Amino acid sequence: MPEVILGIETSCDETSAAVLVGDRGRPELASLVILSQDVHRVFGGVVPELASRAHLRALGPVVDRALEEAGVPLSAVDAVAVTVGPGLLGALLVGVCYGKALAWAGGKRLIGVHHIEGHLFAPALEDPYLEPPFVALVVSGGHTLLLDVPEWGRYRLLGETRDDAAGEAFDKVASLLSLGYPGGPPLERLAATGHDRFDFPRPMWHEGFAFSFSGLKTAVLHAVRASADLQRDQADLAASFQAAVFDVLIAKLLAALDHTGYRTAVLGGGVACSRTLATLAARRLEGRARLAVASPRLNADNAAMIARAGWFHLARGEAGDPYLDAQASVPLPGLEPIPPAAIRGERR
Repeated sequence: MPEVILGIETSCDETSAAVLVGDRGRPELASLVILSQDVHRVFGGVVPELASRAHLRALGPVVDRALEEAGVPLSAVDAVAVTVGPGLLGALLVGVCYGKALAWAGGKRLIGVHHIEGHLFAPALEDPYLEPPFVALVVSGGHTLLLDVPEWGRYRLLGETRDDAAGEAFDKVASLLSLGYPGGPPLERLAATGHDRFDFPRPMWHEGFAFSFSGLKTAVLHAVRASADLQRDQADLAASFQAAVFDVLIAKLLAALDHTGYRTAVLGGGVACSRTLATLAARRLEGRARLAVASPRLNADNAAMIARAGWFHLARGEAGDPYLDAQASVPLPGLEPIPPAAIRGERR
């Protein structure tokens, strides 16, 4: 079992490195460095080519900083865990090539990690008692999905978005309200000052475990265009949109708990950085299930969660090879077929 793992994450617009240290027990987070790319604010979204170039410039210094903060020399690293997908292909390639070079040059073990699996392991970095079985809701700018996790390394997809991810919807609505990019944090702050007075739809609220947010975005667009005083309505529009999204997310999470009979739920992904969502979910799950949510820093795209998932796979004797490659779209490892009843949202 490795004692020191270096994690690398470059799937989108955060360049991140982390060091996990352990001795036959649970690994401890020794350092985490995340460098966000502010250049994308100018364009209102991530520009893939700019993201790749920024990773190229930043990754070396970010890795050096993570090792320095951990007080660990590169020679003491036993293994390298790196995100292989899904994500922006060019951005992923920067991390994968760098990680492979480090592993090859230093004779270290190498493991490729699925980005979504990293989000599943993120709460385990802070919650030593988190163990499957549990239901996981992963919500980010690129993904919205519900998973049945009977044990680590085994995953059953209950449902996912049929169009836009929840985080992407937040960014688009924030743009409509002139809040800038990324849209989640400013929209949450604005929503806290408003009221849920717009009757926005709750898409697919009681229809199995699938999600859809494109129609909700359109409803907000029509409301913005119909507003006679957008400055007056801005906070209420934000609050109403946020309430609609969170109602759907939490309703699906509760339905998945009812379906599986589990008593634990995990909330992860960039949208889970929202304290409003975490607080509301915990309140509605009270008495039904305990909710595990990582701190915002560990819910954002970060290398600590990649290192933690890598630790799990390395402990099972798995490792990558010199032909490890990045993939923009890659299935979750250990994903099992969808039970027919789960598609309909029926209880087992």
